[in-house]
Amino acid sequence: MLSGYYRQATGAMTPIADAEAVRQALADAQGLLWLDLQAPSEEEARILSDVFHFHHLTIEDCLSPRIDPAKIDDYGQYLFVVVQAIEEFRLDQELEPVELDLYLGSNFVVSSHLAPLAAVDRLRERCQQDDRPLSRGADFLLHTLIDGLVDDLLPVVDDMDDALDRLEEAVLSKPDSRTLQAILLLKRNTLRLRRATAPQREIANRLSRGEFPALVREESHVYFRDVYDHLMSTEYLVEALRDLADGALNTYLSVVSNRMNEIMKVLTAAAAIFLPLTLVSGIYGMNFSRNTWPDLDAPWG
Repeated sequence: MLSGYYRQATGAMTPIADAEAVRQALADAQGLLWLDLQAPSEEEARILSDVFHFHHLTIEDCLSPRIDPAKIDDYGQYLFVVVQAIEEFRLDQELEPVELDLYLGSNFVVSSHLAPLAAVDRLRERCQQDDRPLSRGADFLLHTLIDGLVDDLLPVVDDMDDALDRLEEAVLSKPDSRTLQAILLLKRNTLRLRRATAPQREIANRLSRGEFPALVREESHVYFRDVYDHLMSTEYLVEALRDLADGALNTYLSVVSNRMNEIMKVLTAAAAIFLPLTLVSGIYGMNFSRNTWPDLDAPWG
């Protein structure tokens, strides 16, 4: 699906629906074009090569179903940025990141993704209302998209924290194999979340320190630095979650071990009672002669 908006220098907003409208918008150096491709068809994807003339390696990343690690590449006339979004957490499923590929030029931003993204949908709704999202330049529009993805990470971390609290209660009340599986899956999800956020922190850092002066203005550095701070805070929270998950796993093992010890105590007590009786019955059940074994003829023998 192809969609987007073109803002003229006068502030007029025009929806983008086809390749010809994209060409006309690109010809206006004073305007700003935002083009979004969601699960593009072959015809829609040809805009990336025929109209924008992007490098074929970047187009391959956009169309590949493989999730690429976050990165930023400088191609001179434009930047190619790959980021990952995680919008939902379920206790019984592994986190599924969604890749968002971004192109930043002097008067355009192109976003491409194979699955719907809440941050992109929010930006599209804002553009339908007014021109403010596109009124501050291409670099600020890039910041808006990345910042939206980063903001969506915090609810995921909160959901994981709540799930961990419930697992800790389950460990103390009724530990079973399902609880253990849930703890191990949560630990794996914290690692996935860390792998998604750590490279994006470096992207925000590079965009905030003036490494690309031709495309990222100095006044935009502070906004990317804010994204960097949010990613740092998120990474600290993820590390804390990982430590708490390790603690929950150790607690589970301790509770199971203590319960096993209690069971062994009961079995030991039962054995201490029945072992002497078993010994006596075993001895007196042997085939001895009445003349050689005393008390066999006694009334209580």
